[in-house]
Amino acid sequence: MLQLTFLGTSAGVPTKQRNVTALAVECLNPHLAGTKDNNQRHNLDSGSNSDVSSHSNSNYQNKKSRPWVLIDCGEGTQQQLLHTKLSLHQLSAICITHVHGDHCYGLPGLLASAAMSGRTTALTLIAPQAIADLLDAVKLTTELYLPFAINFIAVEELLSAQNSSAAAVVTLNLDKQQQLKIDVVKLSHRVPSHAFGITQTISHRRLDTDKLAAQGIAASALWGKLQQGEDVCTAEGQTLLSADYVHNEELRTRIVVAGDNDTATCLTSAVQDTDLLVHEATYTAEMLAKIQAKAQAKHPDFDPMHSSAQQIGQFAQQVGLNNLILTHFSARYQSYDKPASDKDNMGHIRLDAQSSYHGNLWLAADFAQYRVSGKSLGLASQSDSRVEYIGSALASEGRKY
Repeated sequence: MLQLTFLGTSAGVPTKQRNVTALAVECLNPHLAGTKDNNQRHNLDSGSNSDVSSHSNSNYQNKKSRPWVLIDCGEGTQQQLLHTKLSLHQLSAICITHVHGDHCYGLPGLLASAAMSGRTTALTLIAPQAIADLLDAVKLTTELYLPFAINFIAVEELLSAQNSSAAAVVTLNLDKQQQLKIDVVKLSHRVPSHAFGITQTISHRRLDTDKLAAQGIAASALWGKLQQGEDVCTAEGQTLLSADYVHNEELRTRIVVAGDNDTATCLTSAVQDTDLLVHEATYTAEMLAKIQAKAQAKHPDFDPMHSSAQQIGQFAQQVGLNNLILTHFSARYQSYDKPASDKDNMGHIRLDAQSSYHGNLWLAADFAQYRVSGKSLGLASQSDSRVEYIGSALASEGRKY
């Protein structure tokens, strides 16, 4: 289960309503302490009779314990974070899609603030090699000191590994149940650009309490031991095998977040069995054609190499994607949705995408939050993935938005 908070949705330059690109991806584990499901498990350990067949859909782990990943870090990202409940101490990894400034100029400042806030835990950074060179230059020229290690992984090395026997995926073990894998896909842009596939896997043992009750085995501390994988013996001398009463379930959630890209088909393989694609839609198809024609009239070899909403919608429709969030909108587009207006606005982007895409579509705004629930696989339950808009991060501040 992943929760997305858009920290910046503008392309190139910020506007009054939108900052430049940044996306926070929180990793939620509904089975950790503080959730209804986990409290029920503790009841089992103490012998209380509770139903553990379902968990709360609204009460997730303590926000202070949620690890998260930052994808891109445009200028001002750390200021945007101040309007959320995200903490730099829980930041597990940063992924930078490419070296254009609206995707990375905020990185040195964010790392400096993490240092000043007392962070000492190592941080994984997956980015083009040039980003490491940028940070080295900033450290040298500004005397930036980081009291935590940067585990830098160059995307060039990961892409090279895909053609060899070396590991091409970065694995983060977030807790005993939860694992995050990050893979990289090469895109098409003026500079090398990439998409990141983020796959979260949560493993969980679910106790078949109905079966136990049907066999006359009363709720007790033995139930908790069974759920933890232990074989037990009742007071009557009956041996109970954990494997007979416990179902191993796995919740898999995968999203793909793309950097700047003008060729959606670069993602064909990456989006297979994916719950959500987040992709740029810098222009409408009509506006992109005008900009390309104007640019090439002055510089025949120049192409902005961005995507239109219609182009990405068509790709998503062709590959059968159920959920699509568009972001990275040109500053020319006003934030309101009025397709009849003469001024460029989000209504034009929306209609452009809907002309070719008929799945679940969202146009991201700064601080918009979405929850992605992946597919639950196991003997005890089967469920399909879903994406839902859950509001704005600004709502907790009592702001109007």
